[in-house]
Parts: sequence; structure tokens; C-alpha cells
Amino acid sequence: MSYRENTDTVRIGDRMIGGGHPILIQSMTNTKTEDVAATVAQIQALTAAGCDIIRCAVPTMEAAAALSEIKKQISIPLVADIHFDYRLAIAAIEAGADKIRINPGNIGDTGRVRAVVSAAKERGIPIRVGVNSGSLEKEIVERDGGVTPEGIVESALRQTAVIEDMGYDNLVISIKASDVMFCVQAHRLLVQKTRHPLHVGITEAGTLYSGNIKSSVGLGIILSEGIGDTIRVSLTGDPLEEVRTAKLILRTLGLRKGGIEVVSCPTCGRTQIDLIGLANQVEKMVEDIPLDIKVAVMGCVVNGPGEAKEADIGIAGGKGVGLLIKKGEVVRKVPEAELLSVLREELENWE
Repeated sequence: MSYRENTDTVRIGDRMIGGGHPILIQSMTNTKTEDVAATVAQIQALTAAGCDIIRCAVPTMEAAAALSEIKKQISIPLVADIHFDYRLAIAAIEAGADKIRINPGNIGDTGRVRAVVSAAKERGIPIRVGVNSGSLEKEIVERDGGVTPEGIVESALRQTAVIEDMGYDNLVISIKASDVMFCVQAHRLLVQKTRHPLHVGITEAGTLYSGNIKSSVGLGIILSEGIGDTIRVSLTGDPLEEVRTAKLILRTLGLRKGGIEVVSCPTCGRTQIDLIGLANQVEKMVEDIPLDIKVAVMGCVVNGPGEAKEADIGIAGGKGVGLLIKKGEVVRKVPEAELLSVLREELENWE
């Protein structure tokens, strides 16, 4: 069952999530939001890489005020990330944020939450209710003897109900944990209890290596079960890597089309070229080519054509000589040194 087909639809700027709309990719800037030029430059680079929605931290009034100028210079929706101070949430809304992320439990008393909800309601912008495994109510943790999937779901629904009881249901929910299978189980429980669209991710996933693995496994399971309307891959590193990984996860699951998929064989004793370097060069080269095809990079002229038959086009390298392959058939022999340039020429003239 695809739960995402039945979630409510929420508009964020000019984008839509939920209700069966395509799953959108999010990332978060790591610049100082007050530094408008640096923040805009990073957002523009992320947009070019395929980011659909961007989130900025708003820890100060200066950061909230900067959102107004940032918004003028970017083309994707902007989410303001708020912790603790309700005045920052209101300031971010007034500065033009397309969505705010809060945890009502750490914003303060009901009056403060109501002030934020009223501001969001007046502008018609959605609120993302974000609850992490480290931010559960003390009573839930004590009752359950620790943090549990059931507890984090209960907490998220409690916080959501606070806003719903104020007459506003333009909401997105996120529940995140660093434990992959904990996160999977929590999402399985949550989709049984709400129709709000879900923002999905594995929080504090780690560095590029470990974070990519944890995010791919966790998001892969959750998304494959029809859960999730927008995603963020959280990595300790360049946000561009978050977007690249998210795109690949969605393409691998068949949830997003577009972009060249590069496949390559593992190295072995028959390899007589720098296959690792060549494959990385090809992957980098095709980033700016808007084709929806599969490209194979093979390190052996003996088995390469057969192994590349599932690809639309491919190259195989041997000592001093290379092959250009289409649908498993060798169409041209070229010098090894020209493999990359020949492949690029073929892709640029692809019909």
C-alpha cells in the first residue's frame, strides 16, 4: 500500500507535497544565515544539484531578518528552522518564510504557540512539527522506561494536536532518530494514525561514509513501503552530498526519473586501466547532462560488452584501447586516452 497517495496535500511556496505528488528533496544550509551572500550562493548551488526545498537555521533575529533578502535571490521554497524562541518563528514568517519547522513542546506555553500558529495561519504557510528521539517529553520516557518508537509517535501526535486544536491543520510531521530500525518502526506506526504528509530522514546519520549507508538503508525501507512525502539525507559534510545521495536513493527505488545513472563493474585482476578514476570522472561529467539513460563504465574489453548490455551506452577500457558500446554491441574502437571525450560527445548528441 502506498500511504503517500492518501496523505493530505500541503503547499510550500510553489511546490506541493503529499497527496501522491512526487517526493521532494530537502537540504539545510550550513552557512550563517545572517551572511546573505554566502547563504544564497549555497542555496543556488544546491538548487542546481537538484534540491527542491531548502531549510535555514534561524537562531537570532538577525537571521530571521536576513530571510527576506535571501528569498528575493533564490528560486526554491525556504523553510525556517526554529528552536525555543517563538518570537523568531513569528519574525521568520513575517520575513517571508514559506514554511516553519518547530517543536511546539520547546516553544513555550500555549499562548506562545498560539501566537506562532496565528501568524502562520494569517500567511497560509505550513508548519512542520519536528520531534526527535532526543526531545521526547520526560513523562513519556519515564513511563516507557526509555525512548521507544511508540513514544516518539505519541509525542509527535500530541504536538500536532496542540496546533490542530487551535484550528490549524496545514501541517507536516517529522519524527527522526539516529537508530535506523527504530526510525523504520516509528514511521510504520505513525502512518496508521495520521494523514498529514511526512518529512522523512535519519537524523545524526554521520559522516559521508556511514551517513550515506544509514540513510540509504533507512530511507530505502521507509520509502519502499509507500511512506514519506519529502526527504532529507542528513550528513556531516557538504550539503551538496545530501542532495546527490537523496536523488540516487529515489532513482534507485524508481521514485524519480531523470538524470544519468552510472553503473560500473568492480575491479579485478583483468583490469588494465584506472577504472576507479575513470568511473569517478564519468559520474562527475554526466551531472550536467539532462538525459534519463544508463551509462556503463567497464574495465575489461573481454567481458565489458556483455556486462554493459543493460545500459543504453557504455565504455570498456583495455591496455591502450577502448570500446564504445551501445545496448551491449560494440560500435566503435577508440584509443584508451579518448574514451572519456568520445563518451561525452555521444551523450551531448544523444537523441
